[in-house]
Amino acid sequence: MLEPSKKDNPNPSLTVDPPKPARVLISFILNRMIDPKRAQKKRDAAEAERQKAGAPHRVDYYHQLDDPYSHLSAQKLAALAAAYDIEIVPHLINATGGKNQPYPEQLAAYARRDAAAVAPHYNVNFPGNAGTLPAEADRMLAARILAAASPADFIDRVAPVSDTLWVGDHDALTALASELGTISEKEATKRLEQDSAALQKEGHYSGGTFQYAGEWFWGIDRLYHLEARLEERGAKKEGAQQVAPRPAIDPGPAKDNGSITLEVFPSLRSPYTSIIFDKACDLAAQSGVKFVIRPVLPMVMRGVPATQNKGQYIFTDTKREADALGVGYGPVYDPIGEPVRLVYSLFPWATSQGKGGELLSAFLDAAFRKAIRIDSDKGMKKVVEMAGLSWSAAKQHLGSDDWKAEIAENQRVMSNEIGLWGVPSFRVSSPGSEPDFTAWGQDRLWLVAEEIKRRIALAA
Repeated sequence: MLEPSKKDNPNPSLTVDPPKPARVLISFILNRMIDPKRAQKKRDAAEAERQKAGAPHRVDYYHQLDDPYSHLSAQKLAALAAAYDIEIVPHLINATGGKNQPYPEQLAAYARRDAAAVAPHYNVNFPGNAGTLPAEADRMLAARILAAASPADFIDRVAPVSDTLWVGDHDALTALASELGTISEKEATKRLEQDSAALQKEGHYSGGTFQYAGEWFWGIDRLYHLEARLEERGAKKEGAQQVAPRPAIDPGPAKDNGSITLEVFPSLRSPYTSIIFDKACDLAAQSGVKFVIRPVLPMVMRGVPATQNKGQYIFTDTKREADALGVGYGPVYDPIGEPVRLVYSLFPWATSQGKGGELLSAFLDAAFRKAIRIDSDKGMKKVVEMAGLSWSAAKQHLGSDDWKAEIAENQRVMSNEIGLWGVPSFRVSSPGSEPDFTAWGQDRLWLVAEEIKRRIALAA
């Protein structure tokens, strides 16, 4: 079972149950963080500085050799360099996630599976036999090859070197080393340490990431945001096509008869849940699948640590993801702690009224788009009435413990049965021999839609 260590969150009270004045302050900070005018001002300042220096558009890329998402990103470097007038500066890093990436073994296994599922939709590959991490000796040999390359050569070499590494072909990797040249293991180790330190100094923690004008873009999934920024600055070459467009959430025209089940595991403090929950509800309605909502506690309320750098990235990333989806995000009033528990206390009753999804949707809307003070009776009354429910009836259930067993079971299923811990998570299942499909993250709803479409076609 995925359980955090108590030492990971030695003083959870402030983050799990902040007093109202602290929640107001936290919300103020979050709203500054996602203020579009502030973000644009920072981007404009970076561009003015670049122009003053006469410098090229610089994109820093951080490659982690044992990270599946880095393998996907690496395959787009050459196309990115060809489509945009940019200087790509490559870096080689070790795993630097630490507390930003809890459950590292489970994450590594999930990332391999997820990368293999995502790859075809971005016209890249992830080796089908990459069931384990690359051997340490091979990883170091690949680092020695790539650390010896100039930035331009790195762009050309990283994809074939990475592919050979993940396939596990030691002889082919040795042949590449002889052909392309290497530096010593000591020099490569120094390069890995220096570039890893540079990533952390810049305030990020993941491999496969890009940085441009002070803004971070994680993996192939966020390249379309980077491309938008470059196009805004006139860096796109004439006639160039977009390198990595995000696949659309498209279940197709055919409808299921309810034989397929889509389960969603949302959290009411999750920025990513807030922008995709309604889309998941719409997907279920459009495709005709049976829809099951299984809410869980927010990660920090389950004792999973969240660092400042990770929190800042998530909140700012959610804003641009929301803009791309055409949904609102901000102003925010942080619902952590008591507000989450109170609305969960209403969830069993709301579900019995056929309004469970509407209640969660209304709460997310209030907390993440309207900044309603959901830590007051007045605010909770607005949520209940936004969901089409009676406040006088709701008050009879407010604060009860009826929800705890259900939420605990949902968390057990998410962690033990499908092996996930982040939100929102999804599971698609259907009768017969097809294994369950599971995915994690609001940026995987398009993949969930593809799986539903595939299963509908199989049943036809």
